[in-house]
Amino acid sequence: MIRKQEITTFEFPENAVIWDVRDSSAYAEAHVKGAVNQPISDLSAESLTQVSADQPIYILCGGGSKAPRAAELLEGFDNSREYVVLMGGTRAARDAGLALEQGA
Repeated sequence: MIRKQEITTFEFPENAVIWDVRDSSAYAEAHVKGAVNQPISDLSAESLTQVSADQPIYILCGGGSKAPRAAELLEGFDNSREYVVLMGGTRAARDAGLALEQGA
């Protein structure tokens, strides 16, 4: 199941699994605190084995175009999971004053 959530109103749960699906250089420039780099080009069914099946996977990108595609791709691998697209991505988070980190 794919849900959408505006990143500016998202309350980051403790231990949330947040995947930033941009390439590694964009991720290193700035990313949401706690996000893990999982480039869309590297996503596979095996990627999902890293996350407990009952845990939602929060997905974001730079501005909101790659994350929905990544969620659809992941749902194709396993449609029993919950995927949450964080709409607006890293740019909206920055514009809203959320804490961003730099580096890999």
